[in-house]
Amino acid sequence: MKVAYRMATPDDVAECIALRGKARENAFSVEQLEELGITLESWKAGISDGSLPGYVGVSEGKIIGYCFGDSETGEIVVLALLPEYESKGVGKALLNQMIESFNSLGFERLFLGCSSDAKARSYGFYRHLGWRSTGLFDDAEDEILEYFPNK
Repeated sequence: MKVAYRMATPDDVAECIALRGKARENAFSVEQLEELGITLESWKAGISDGSLPGYVGVSEGKIIGYCFGDSETGEIVVLALLPEYESKGVGKALLNQMIESFNSLGFERLFLGCSSDAKARSYGFYRHLGWRSTGLFDDAEDEILEYFPNK
């Protein structure tokens, strides 16, 4: 399995939205994303204006995973993979691309919302990579984790 990593472009958004509905955990349909205010147009605009930078992993000509962040706050907004690419280092590589990108923008602290259910894959994934609980929860009842890239 060969995966190429690159910065996301507005042309990637339709494929990213479709992939989000196929993720094993925390999948969202097009309709569910729209209810959250995430549309093809809003996502494309965020990439275009630099407020929502991201990276995609591509294998055999298709996007198999992605990671996007909020360049204003340092939040990792989403990391999603097709299930067949889990446990192969793709998620870690995509997350590290975003961490490096945000580090170059001068962020000293990054954060994200993550399931507080220890049975969820994301729970162990982020903690294993050094993310720590803040003890706070967001509006979706996800636990806020933080990461300090330079420590």
